[in-house]
Amino acid sequence: MSIAEIFSLAGGLGMFFYGMHLMSEGIEKTAGAKLRDILEAITKNRFMGFLVGLVVTAIIQSSSACTAMVVSFVNVGIMSLSQATGIILGANIGTTVTSQLVAFDLDTIAPLILFAGVVMVIFIKKQKIKKFGEIILGFGVLFVGLSIMKASMGGMKESKVMLDFFATLENPLLAMFFGFAITAIVQSSSVTVSILLLLAAQGIVELQVCFFTIMGCNIGACATAMIASMSGKKDAKRAAMIHLLFNVIGTVILGVILLFTKDWVERALLAISGGDAGRAVANAHTLFKVFQVIILFPFANGIVKLTYFFVRGEDAREDGFTLKYIGDNAIFSPSTAVVEAIKEMERMGEMASTNLNRAMNCLMTMDEEDIQEVYRVEQNINTMNHAITNYLVRINQASLPIDDKKSIGGLFHVVNDIERIGDHAENVADAATQRIEKNISFSKDCIREMGIMLDMVNTIVRYAMEMFSSNNQQHLQEIITLEDKIDRTEKEFQENHVQRLTRNECTPDAGMIFSDILSGLERVADHATNIAYSVLEEDQAEYATARA
Repeated sequence: MSIAEIFSLAGGLGMFFYGMHLMSEGIEKTAGAKLRDILEAITKNRFMGFLVGLVVTAIIQSSSACTAMVVSFVNVGIMSLSQATGIILGANIGTTVTSQLVAFDLDTIAPLILFAGVVMVIFIKKQKIKKFGEIILGFGVLFVGLSIMKASMGGMKESKVMLDFFATLENPLLAMFFGFAITAIVQSSSVTVSILLLLAAQGIVELQVCFFTIMGCNIGACATAMIASMSGKKDAKRAAMIHLLFNVIGTVILGVILLFTKDWVERALLAISGGDAGRAVANAHTLFKVFQVIILFPFANGIVKLTYFFVRGEDAREDGFTLKYIGDNAIFSPSTAVVEAIKEMERMGEMASTNLNRAMNCLMTMDEEDIQEVYRVEQNINTMNHAITNYLVRINQASLPIDDKKSIGGLFHVVNDIERIGDHAENVADAATQRIEKNISFSKDCIREMGIMLDMVNTIVRYAMEMFSSNNQQHLQEIITLEDKIDRTEKEFQENHVQRLTRNECTPDAGMIFSDILSGLERVADHATNIAYSVLEEDQAEYATARA
């Protein structure tokens, strides 16, 4: 090969890599949030999970990205290992769509596709169309890169060094290792199989060598999920191990079969591919994966159990307070980063609500140990507030799906509202301490009215957190009605309190505490309403506020 051909090959390869990256990233930004929601929702049945994994991976063009997403879901407890298995098996077939696309001869129209993408990215102002333009641009760059590589590969046939190297791959084990090593480095079997396809189409690599190289590529593709799981919990590591075991076991079975039938398989693939060696490689990639799934799908439970042999034990219980979803054991993935933040905020909201009720109970019982527990939990809530805020700042700088990016601003407000609910619990604990020190007593009416307010506040907080976590508007009307009722009730009870003071039925000290508690509970309801409104579009939130 000449220097010019080497430079041309390198440039074409660079364009191919960049086009693949641009296309995958564009798809994840445009549809990543919706695809993630589908993954979360349709996984109860393993076969449905398989279909979802296949479709999602075919769309985002990366089994590594899909599997890393699944590993992240398992890590935060959204998905079980059994549910993850079906998706991982489907992802293994979905990833073969890329090589099928590459097998088409699009050299003539590739520049036109690239031009259309450039126009959409540069001249269109609407963000969603620009993001879709990135996908088209990536597709065009990918195929222009392929065209350049094809043109520069002709010199390989005259290079003794290259021919000698590819001749060594006639050893099946060396071919597998070559495929494994290259794919583990570039972390994409789609890329390596596509390049292999071009080499086969040029007659540089024998089709039978491609068979064993593809199997090595399949194992190498597991590197991304394995690396992602390293900082995760035991089940996350097991989810990544499912991916690895599926490909290793499938490769062993298929490899043994091919040792005896490779000539027949080669003839059959060429026959169904119209004699096109490049198309035969793409079909081999797809059919090998389909064969592996057919063979191993009935033994999915056995593969899950086998992961417990390689990843033993359970996660160690940590002393003291720790973050559960975004801490040191979290797996960072742009596709699931917002989900993990929301899960941690749900946990924070539950802690704040429970602590408020604990504080109100302390106010009645004057239990000093419970008062100290309120202060301790409030410190943990403050820790979570800082950690979640810092996490949101960090992920806001990452390449997130468009819908997730839009939600970040609202999440900053939600975490602040939850933290303020926690502060009100601390204020109630302060009031309980004051009651103990001054031996203050409450009238029966005072206790009854605080109980009524607390019940209503508990209800609106529960509705708000359900609305926030599920991102639906099921309780919106109840929240609007309840928030208005809490405002009216607070005013009514404050007037009752003034009347009790004038009748000397309540001491001034008790009255001050009562008034402060009612005002605090009313503000908790306001914070809960803010949390609920965070899932609404701007115009909906304005309408809801006007109705309230």
